[in-house]
Amino acid sequence: MTRARAAGAVMALVALGLVAPAAASSVIRVAVVDNVRAVELRGADVEIVALGACPRCPPRGRRTATVRATAGADGVEIDGIRDPGFRLRSDLPIRLNGRDYTPPLDLVRSGDGLAVVSELPLEDYLVGVLRAEASEKWPLEALRAQAIVARTYAAYHRTLAGSRPYHILASTAHQQYFGRVPSTSPIWGAVRETVGQVLLWEGDVFPAFYHTESGGYTEDPRTVFAARNMPALKPVRCEFSAGSPHYYWALDVKLADLGEILRRNDVTVGNVVAIDVSERTPSLRAATVTVHGTRSSVRLRGNDFRRMIGYDTFKSTLFAVAVDTQWARFSGRGYGHGVGMCQWGAKGMAEQGHTARQILEFYYPGTVLSTLDRAP
Repeated sequence: MTRARAAGAVMALVALGLVAPAAASSVIRVAVVDNVRAVELRGADVEIVALGACPRCPPRGRRTATVRATAGADGVEIDGIRDPGFRLRSDLPIRLNGRDYTPPLDLVRSGDGLAVVSELPLEDYLVGVLRAEASEKWPLEALRAQAIVARTYAAYHRTLAGSRPYHILASTAHQQYFGRVPSTSPIWGAVRETVGQVLLWEGDVFPAFYHTESGGYTEDPRTVFAARNMPALKPVRCEFSAGSPHYYWALDVKLADLGEILRRNDVTVGNVVAIDVSERTPSLRAATVTVHGTRSSVRLRGNDFRRMIGYDTFKSTLFAVAVDTQWARFSGRGYGHGVGMCQWGAKGMAEQGHTARQILEFYYPGTVLSTLDRAP
């Protein structure tokens, strides 16, 4: 999607009176799916409004129970009608891929496909994040800490959106998002009790990364990510998550399968015969992995090696490896990149009586707990 098209879709929302410029500080636009060729949404009495309509004309829509949309060369198409984008409105939730979302939802071009964008208050969005990222049964102080971290991360991404038709993705690439959460969930309380609270690094919001399980040590974010205002967080030894189901992991991969995985990622070494962790970070994660083959050897970043195999399959870069004639046998600890708050560690700290503030001070040393209205 070109910048002009993306900006045009956003400007169309304002022109139609569907988004007020002043609302930018209180809402967030979440891509619940992105860059897909087609989607099907279901609801009750769903109104479809074209975003490319005359700015001075009152919005006109049609109503249906099922919306099938496809990406076209110049926009989005619904039932033979093509437009830069459409807004779906209803008094009831709209269902997509088995989850309910509170309207409005926008269907706009994104990349080579289309995105379904949910526009909602930031605090309501955070409830959906916590429902996807944590458990309702976890201690309240852990949920409060998670709410503050997720709010910080979301606020940071709102500053990066530029001409994109959304601020943040509902995926592990950014933050998972459950969609609409029943009002009876205790997660609503954790969000309301921390409303507006964020962490600041040198006076500004920052990418407050977090992960499932540290495996005993967190990681300096600068060894994993490159982003604006990346804090120089000191890695910490985390002894609060030893009982986590993700603390230890093991994975056996056939050498022939590993060679095929590498080839699919444009890395050719022939038949894999050995794997070495050539360099480790201060937290002992694999910074560089060397794969030896019958034709050549290649050095890969540890995070790239994990990505090629699959983030959910290869749980972390905190691992050791042994190779025999047919298999690469990996044994590791932790789940995720290891940066920032360990979610299972936060749960363990809360169970031991630590407050949300103490949890955040432990995992984000040097940051300041503040509020969004004090951030630039």
